[in-house]
Amino acid sequence: MDCATIVVPMNYRKPSDGNLSVAISRRKAADPAKRQGVLLLNPGGPGGPGLTMPTWMQEQKIAGPFDLIGFDPRGTGRSTALECELPPTEPLFETRPTDKQFAQIAADAEAQEKGCAAGGGGIRKYISTANTARDMDVIRGVLGEKKINFLGYSYGTYLGAVYGSLFPSKLNRSVLDASMHPDWLYYEQAKQVSVAARENFDALASWMAERDSVYHLGKTLAEVTANLTATRAKLAVRPVPWPIPGAGTDVDGVFFDIILGGSGYRPIWDLAAELIGLLHQAANAPEGKRALSEDASKALKVLYGEIKETYNGVFPAVSCEAVWSKDPKGYEEQMRLFREKYPYGPGAMQAGPTNCTYAKWKPQEKLVDLKRKGYPVGLVIGAEYDPSTQYDGSPAMAVALNNQLISVKDEGSHGQYGGNACATQKIDDYLINGILPGSRVVCDGAPRPDVPADGTAGASAAKRPTGSLADRATELVAQGKSAWRH
Repeated sequence: MDCATIVVPMNYRKPSDGNLSVAISRRKAADPAKRQGVLLLNPGGPGGPGLTMPTWMQEQKIAGPFDLIGFDPRGTGRSTALECELPPTEPLFETRPTDKQFAQIAADAEAQEKGCAAGGGGIRKYISTANTARDMDVIRGVLGEKKINFLGYSYGTYLGAVYGSLFPSKLNRSVLDASMHPDWLYYEQAKQVSVAARENFDALASWMAERDSVYHLGKTLAEVTANLTATRAKLAVRPVPWPIPGAGTDVDGVFFDIILGGSGYRPIWDLAAELIGLLHQAANAPEGKRALSEDASKALKVLYGEIKETYNGVFPAVSCEAVWSKDPKGYEEQMRLFREKYPYGPGAMQAGPTNCTYAKWKPQEKLVDLKRKGYPVGLVIGAEYDPSTQYDGSPAMAVALNNQLISVKDEGSHGQYGGNACATQKIDDYLINGILPGSRVVCDGAPRPDVPADGTAGASAAKRPTGSLADRATELVAQGKSAWRH
């Protein structure tokens, strides 16, 4: 790639206040004779660095006719960085907090805001979606292009919609993949992560119930849920040790909720069910025998990683560009609801107060009114059971912009271009040839594992896959790498 740094105003309303740097990259069109201009890429976030995205895309068809342009948005990566000071104590992360813990969650959010205010210097209030969109137009100008094309994932869909609303004459084709909901900025969007986690848990548990002869956790959704809820309670009191020193944290109730709500991607269901079953056995084993194998631990790490806090300051800044309630009782009411109804994945934490609840600074401008007036019809892509941007956001964005919608059914992953063959082909046809799909198109999601349900042909002879759990996990992640994009 070619790399460069551009200079942009910190405050577009008053450029004399100072400048910021934005790092950009370019992978030139692989087929110069058929070059159609530039395609700007954004991975989401807010705060996701995108400098290496052209390399991610080099094997896709879009690499032929387009110069692929990546960039680290203001505040991230190699661009002028926005940082938050770490709070004095590690924040509480509890998927099912008690009423007594609500005060600690609120205090942690307030401490985060104080740390971000202290570490943000003079640039924090200028790190916004609208200003990042303005930076994109500076990139367009620096590259000497009259128009850009755009492909964005997750939060990048909102960024693309904002760019088109601010600079309609400068946008040609646009693809918004795994779209945010235009009316859920940002608290409702956060809560919907746990709503999606519950939907994915119910789907997986129902699938396991149909195969009780294989997984032995119950024959109905209610039975599987009850068994795993009991397992979760035991893990909360006595976590299962992680047998590889230094490789991971013990599996406690919170980590178990993360696993239960984070297994939406259909091709991993058989492996996820095996690992959940092993944790169930370990949690119910007598003291001294409550352990996982090294192989199972490695597989858990590949699929779910560890719960780690990252601390770039862009997410805590950009998410405050919308209005947040200051009423603590409202958050407490929502956390009570979520710990009962949506406890999987991050659970009730998504319904709690954030640093924005305690922010004393005000955004420099109102949110941009999203509209498509003056640029071509684009594509919005949404997947059922998307774990990060709940599916309802995509049809809502398509309606708001009067765009075409591609829906991927029974999928459970986040971001479809480059992963789902049907959606990828339609996106390529649009970006490269200008061919729009129908106004509402449905693609099949990734297939569920070939494990026969109880009572069907072949069920009695069905065997679990052989081989290392960790190797199977690694292969699944490699095959469905786009499913793990966030």
